[in-house]
Amino acid sequence: MYKVLPEDGSERLGEDLQWYWDQEVQWAAKDLRTPRLTRVLIACYWRSYSVIGIFTLIEEIIKVIQPVLLGKLIRYFESYDPDNMDALYEACGYAAGVSLSTLGLAALHHLYFYHVQRAGMKIRVAMCHMIYRKALCLNSTALGKTTTGQIVNLLSNDVNKFDEVTIFLHFLWVGPLQAAAVMVLLWYEIGPSCLAGMAVLVFLMPIQTLFGRLFSSFRGTTAALTDNRIRTMNEVVSGIRIIKMYAWEKPFAALVDEVRRKEISKIMKSSYLRGLNMASFFVASKIIVFITFTVYVLMGNRISASRVFVAVSLYGAVRLTVTLFFPNAVEKVSEALISIRRIKNFLMLEEVGCCSPTHVPLWSQQALDSPTLQNLSFTLRSEQLLAVIGPVGAGKSSLLSTILGELTPDKGVVKFKGELTYASQQPWIFPGTIRSNILFGKALHPQKYERVLRACALKRLLPDGDLEVIGDRGATLSGGQKARVSLARAVYQDADIYLLDDPLSAVDAEVGKHLFEQCICGLLRKKPRILVTHQLQYLKAADQILVLKEVSVSVCMRTGGSNAVPYHLYSWVAHLVTIPVQHVLEESRSEGTIGLHLYLKYFRAGANVLVLLALVFLNLLAHVSGFYTTTHEQLTCLERGKVLMYSPDVFVSFCTLFCLCIGLTGATIVFGFLRSLVFFNVLVNSAQTLHNRMFTAILRTPVRFFDINPIGRILNRFSKDIGYLDSLLPWTFVDFIQVFLQILGVIIVAAAVIPWILIPVVPLLVVFLFLRRYFLQTSRDIKRLESTTRSPVFTHLSSSLQGLWTIRAFKAQQRFQQAFDAHQDLHSEAWFLFLTTSRWFALRLDGICSIFVTLTTFGCLFLRDDLKAGAVGLALSYAVTLVGMFQWGVRQSAEVENMMTSVERVVEYTELESEAPWETDKRPPPDWPRHGFITFDQVNFSYYADSPPVLKNITAVFRSREKVGIVGRTGAGKSSLISALFRLAEPDGRISIDGVLTAEIGLHTLRQRISIIPQDPVLFTGTMRKNLDPFSQHTDEDLWNALGEVLQLGTAAHTWLRISHCFDV
Repeated sequence: MYKVLPEDGSERLGEDLQWYWDQEVQWAAKDLRTPRLTRVLIACYWRSYSVIGIFTLIEEIIKVIQPVLLGKLIRYFESYDPDNMDALYEACGYAAGVSLSTLGLAALHHLYFYHVQRAGMKIRVAMCHMIYRKALCLNSTALGKTTTGQIVNLLSNDVNKFDEVTIFLHFLWVGPLQAAAVMVLLWYEIGPSCLAGMAVLVFLMPIQTLFGRLFSSFRGTTAALTDNRIRTMNEVVSGIRIIKMYAWEKPFAALVDEVRRKEISKIMKSSYLRGLNMASFFVASKIIVFITFTVYVLMGNRISASRVFVAVSLYGAVRLTVTLFFPNAVEKVSEALISIRRIKNFLMLEEVGCCSPTHVPLWSQQALDSPTLQNLSFTLRSEQLLAVIGPVGAGKSSLLSTILGELTPDKGVVKFKGELTYASQQPWIFPGTIRSNILFGKALHPQKYERVLRACALKRLLPDGDLEVIGDRGATLSGGQKARVSLARAVYQDADIYLLDDPLSAVDAEVGKHLFEQCICGLLRKKPRILVTHQLQYLKAADQILVLKEVSVSVCMRTGGSNAVPYHLYSWVAHLVTIPVQHVLEESRSEGTIGLHLYLKYFRAGANVLVLLALVFLNLLAHVSGFYTTTHEQLTCLERGKVLMYSPDVFVSFCTLFCLCIGLTGATIVFGFLRSLVFFNVLVNSAQTLHNRMFTAILRTPVRFFDINPIGRILNRFSKDIGYLDSLLPWTFVDFIQVFLQILGVIIVAAAVIPWILIPVVPLLVVFLFLRRYFLQTSRDIKRLESTTRSPVFTHLSSSLQGLWTIRAFKAQQRFQQAFDAHQDLHSEAWFLFLTTSRWFALRLDGICSIFVTLTTFGCLFLRDDLKAGAVGLALSYAVTLVGMFQWGVRQSAEVENMMTSVERVVEYTELESEAPWETDKRPPPDWPRHGFITFDQVNFSYYADSPPVLKNITAVFRSREKVGIVGRTGAGKSSLISALFRLAEPDGRISIDGVLTAEIGLHTLRQRISIIPQDPVLFTGTMRKNLDPFSQHTDEDLWNALGEVLQLGTAAHTWLRISHCFDV
């Protein structure tokens, strides 16, 4: 791909918009008002976007002039005189004018669309830059008000509204101007009768504007529901191990299904509104022409071919703007305003303070009625080690957070000199190599790097060394390995002060001793260190000990060995067993054409065969009735009726013809609306069905899938791809079907009147199909590439939010912002390629169609002796109509195939490998397991096929009521033993519980009878009660008893606490 243009770079665009936003925030603070993001967008982009309006203004002027030229040309045939050469030359001039105007329309139309789509891309990219920048600055309070799902939705769906609104926004002022100009010309052509047709247009405008407002309200509700669904999906994917081990798949599926049903009900209503809008556009021309010329004839006027086709062409020009572009502009502006409000609310969330080199600024925050820390004072000098100990919940991590500036005390001051670095309690690993995680942006100094690896016991971590790529959240590493990588990252930074939040808890005793002696008291001995720990055996080496217990604090100054704390250190000889790395796979990308079977899967997901056949029948009825009420047929009936009205004997014949026209027009309206509504219903149902199938497949796939696929890649399909299936694809599909059938009807009607028109149509069709095939070979793969380059954006965002405190502690915000901009630029490269190839294709199609119009126009002059004015008018008006319609139909067919790549990506995830059945016919006794007698017999365990076994020939017996301790070096396979017991991957050998082989029963039957306290605890957003009992299966008394057993909570804890997303640890 080509590099993104400098003026389209994410950093440049984002910083420009950020400057305007900062200015607006300052002005709003002075004026005591809320900042307006809409004003910021206008201030930043109004100049460049206004210039683009010139293109569409000139284009609409040409659209109005072209029917006038067409009328002049038809009048030549009405008053045809073979001997009048001056009239022929004049007609040739009009023919040249029609041809040149067609070429001008083609060039201006695509120039306009190229520039407005590029303008939309710039706004979207700039807004994404601002959203990510804001996410890096959110404080703990703000993180409690938003979720990862909401931020992903802002980046995946809300910002896309800027791509759409920029296309139609200019028609808000061009539409009324064009309507006024057309009305003047129509008055000149057919007099007051034009008011009847314009009245229909005026009647349609407020109705469609109302639809736009209703759509806006549905969009606001849908966006909130989508946020909730994406948030839930993010939690499901993040906590999939817990969900599987607790057998919570079905309850979580029901939870997501409930949210999705609410979301899809709003989407269905908005789709019905879209269907009504599209249907009104489809039937408007029939109604307008019928009413206009009915009034014209009944007022005693005699119609002519020139008046008919000038009026029809003028109505066609203004109808496109007034009944399609103008309502779309209202709808898209309404959607964009909803998205702007949501983004503005996010940008207004509270931020952390900017840390100066000497002190941390204080922000007022109280999470609880009683403070976590009270009357805390201490001083730490250079080369000292301060050990912080205390029970769970005493405030040890809060102390470090306060020093970092993440939490701020209500009173008091925290001061420090120098740079801080931080090793978090829950190690944060971002996707990349182990080396990149340790260096964390610093330059590689081999000797220093080797010293850090040795001190942190990482020399023999993995068989492929530190260049091994590890998965999202470090999924391919054990807990102890992640802790050592996190510690090595902090040590390599060479900071002035080190904050270490319990880095020894996840490693075994021998490794812990090595880390404490060689790293904390070795490499770092010259630095001030604050170590939070539960390992009391290391306190003898501390210079100070800070004891936190509830709200009381005692500080013991350490001066020598006389106050040493006794401890026991257990060590053993063990061989290091290396867990095989599960490589992070590149995202799959299909190749070749979209097969017919995929379309069948898509449609069959939304309806059965009978409904699909009924839909085909409805489409045919709508268009057959529509073409029977075309201008030619209606005017023939009405003109004949005008003659017959003066003969009382045949007045009944006029009434019959008139009623026939009314009946056909009415049938067109009914079938047109019914067809659109049924079509949208089927396609939205398809989106619902495919989403449910994909989510079910995700829940049923083995855990390894989540280890080798980053969370952003999975969320991309549930956000962006499902978003396409919900809204864009149904609209594009319905539009393509309507246009295709209209093209077919136009060609049939034109060929019936002037058969020779098929002569240029056939080669034209061949060229079109060749161009379409040539274009799709590229655009389809570019669209797939565009989809896959979106995933790193979401993965980077999700990973950054998980390690937010670490990023800020290392002052790496700028580097992560640059990485985000690089991901955005990569996506922009693919998106820009898709934009330019689409314009390339459309411009050539319109160019060829312009040649067709030129041939048809001058062909009529060449055959002027054999043609009547009505036939010429029909041929030319349909030829001109066919220009925009044919290329639009071919482009929409290509767009449908491109968007079907989203269906392809969703269907790919519906066919994932499934783990063993949740339930089987063989069921253990109801009271199983009664004794808890577990045996392992020659068990071998691997995480995936063709990988070295993690557990080899394990044979063990765990008797009833025994408490068994499993010990071993980090990475030796302790957690793998649990994985084998829970069948997170299928083990070889025999594992039985009370004589029942675990391999012979269903996974849910097995997992529901075993409880586990996982190594990596996960909390879900919501109340404390929801986390204890997500599906309301226990009483309050049971929950309080459990809390009393584990936490020993006081009376202050009786208030259910909200657990914010930032405490997902």
